[in-house]
Amino acid sequence: MARITGIGGIFFRADNPKALRDWYVEHLGVIPDSHFDGTDFKWREKDAPHIIGRTVWGPFDRDTSYFGDSAQAYMINYRVDDLDGVIAQLREAGCAVEDKIEEYDYGRFAWATDPEGIRMELWQPAGEEEA
Repeated sequence: MARITGIGGIFFRADNPKALRDWYVEHLGVIPDSHFDGTDFKWREKDAPHIIGRTVWGPFDRDTSYFGDSAQAYMINYRVDDLDGVIAQLREAGCAVEDKIEEYDYGRFAWATDPEGIRMELWQPAGEEEA
């Protein structure tokens, strides 16, 4: 069975994403990422410490359409071991899954909505960085 292997990111709506990120930088020591208004937390796999994993934290504009429904305050990015397998399982279970898959050098992405109407992002990393 294809499955979730962890949390790849936490994304949430904010009135002023940059100011909020800067507040976290100043008051909680979050290290900003130079590529977006969030942070890329790096960590090591428990069973393979030579592999570096990532969890992204990021505020988005309050009016973003990236989360789908405007009432949804957050979106979780789930790391998966087999994106195509997870998509097939969700479709078989009757979940709404977007037809598009986006591919980047750091992995493949898809989006689905759970039975409560919460949109999620699914991410199959391209291969973790070696330390």
